[in-house]
Amino acid sequence: MKQKIYKIKFIQVGEVYEIYAKNIYQSDLYGFIEVEGYVFDKSSKLVVDTSEEKLKSEFNDVKRTYVPINSVVRIDEVTEPGKSRISKADPKNVAQFPLNISRK
Repeated sequence: MKQKIYKIKFIQVGEVYEIYAKNIYQSDLYGFIEVEGYVFDKSSKLVVDTSEEKLKSEFNDVKRTYVPINSVVRIDEVTEPGKSRISKADPKNVAQFPLNISRK
């Protein structure tokens, strides 16, 4: 059986991060998801995608990331990892999920 791979899109300071990971969990930290086991494209191409290189550098020594649930745009289970990327958030196309969490 193949390892599950998840594509996670979330908003980070006006940009949409699209990353691939082996594991994603609901965190014990209230209002966060945990992402670990990052997967980056290993194909060797002459053209270097600077946003993917930035993500590799940013998550190089990171064991686990806690992403606020209201920053998540979408999570997909995919069969193969694609290219991780960072793109500008277009307010016409991407908006944060409205979330009103109250603990009683």
